[in-house]
Amino acid sequence: MRRSGILMPITSIPSKYGIGSFSKEAYEFVDFLEKAGQKIWQILPLGPTGYGDSPYQSFSTFAGNPYFIDLEKLIRAGWLTKEECDACDFGDNENYIDYEKIYLARFDILRKAYERSGIETDPAYQAFVEENAFWLEDYALYMAVKDSLDGAAFLTWEEGLKNRRKEALAKSREKFAKEIGFYRFQQFLFTKQWTKLKEYANEKGISIIGDLPIYVALDSADTWANPELFQLDEDGTPLAVAGCPPDAFSATGQLWGNPLYRWDYHKQTGYDWWMKRIAFCFKWYDILRIDHFRGFESYYSIPYGDETAEFGHWEKGPDFDFFRVMKEKLGKKAVIAEDLGYLTPAVLRMVKRTGYPGMKVLQFAFDPREASDYLPHNYGSNSVVYTGTHDNQTTVGWVDEIGRPDLAFAKKYLNVKKKKDVPDAMIRAALSSVSDTAVIPIQDWLGLGAECRTNRPSTLGINWKWRMSAGACDEALAERILDLTKLYGRA
Repeated sequence: MRRSGILMPITSIPSKYGIGSFSKEAYEFVDFLEKAGQKIWQILPLGPTGYGDSPYQSFSTFAGNPYFIDLEKLIRAGWLTKEECDACDFGDNENYIDYEKIYLARFDILRKAYERSGIETDPAYQAFVEENAFWLEDYALYMAVKDSLDGAAFLTWEEGLKNRRKEALAKSREKFAKEIGFYRFQQFLFTKQWTKLKEYANEKGISIIGDLPIYVALDSADTWANPELFQLDEDGTPLAVAGCPPDAFSATGQLWGNPLYRWDYHKQTGYDWWMKRIAFCFKWYDILRIDHFRGFESYYSIPYGDETAEFGHWEKGPDFDFFRVMKEKLGKKAVIAEDLGYLTPAVLRMVKRTGYPGMKVLQFAFDPREASDYLPHNYGSNSVVYTGTHDNQTTVGWVDEIGRPDLAFAKKYLNVKKKKDVPDAMIRAALSSVSDTAVIPIQDWLGLGAECRTNRPSTLGINWKWRMSAGACDEALAERILDLTKLYGRA
């Protein structure tokens, strides 16, 4: 089935109060997708973000980001007033998120709503807490303790709490009971609001592509509560961490710093934690893009404490066995394999055996020095094509930055004479390709430049901030997208 969709982070929705949320503007974006003939809405990970504001470094792989809770719904519930929300300083730039101001203001206003909600007597809330206890109790306690210590990483906590001694945990649960309730409340609201938005999209024939980072953050409830899953010493310190080796883009490689998995232990348990994690994801998403897919075949291990990724080495992962067990336990699931970058024959064999579609990114295609698997004439139908991803420059920005030989090749391949016509031709090339699914970032449909880029890998402080202008997704754009979608048989 040929189909197409749009990549649009929740954060980038032009909601009120400083950041995109599950607001009426999110529902309006779903309406826009329907008018434009789109069948896919791709988002980024929904987890709570920490240092660096990256959704790929979350405090929990199971929790949702409380920033996405729509405050206007809490006003309608009578738990907040419009005046209280309007008085908060969430930042004054409609196109860029001020995460520091969001952090300082959002939790205070949510705490007021919690204190007025009387939520503990709500049967739906009680059922939610019970159903999600397997992760929620550890997460809520972890965040409550973390807040009491000004955000300190759990490796610096006093020994009893760091190593989860029973007495220390019981004492902290009693001491921080109110704060634990506050974090349960956030997750209940997040889940309730996201579930309704997803149901609304599904009723319109639109599926959600969600994103699963292969690794969890070192400073996370996942690592703290489940140290046996990771390559840690007896004190909880990592033996090695994740990253990528040096390449043409980075002379010293990429040092991500995530703890690595003890895959031998996971295999012994039938990948139980992973199966719970993936099953949970399919409550939130219809299709799951698994980030850094190659890491299941082999992963790059960097000694803990190294300042660069130069001295790491490759180790064997679970390979296809993981996906064999996944199919046995969870059935056939809709998965996209993020198989970008250098892939060994072993990785290619694993991807092929899973049957999952891989990714094709047009911005990677136009190097005149060598043949590229990213050129459309080399695609197979079992693939998902993008002009660019959240990690790429916007296509307008990309055209401004590439070298003359690459630009000349792109113009020749796309059959355009002017540089300014390349971005639209890239969209047409993606939509006209044989890939079953095509996903275009909203910035490319809007023709936006480098200032609207979502993420620049290996940088801090400048990412995840862009927000779309209110009214940008208008009737004219919907008609243009629908016209091309029909033209290339994706409606």
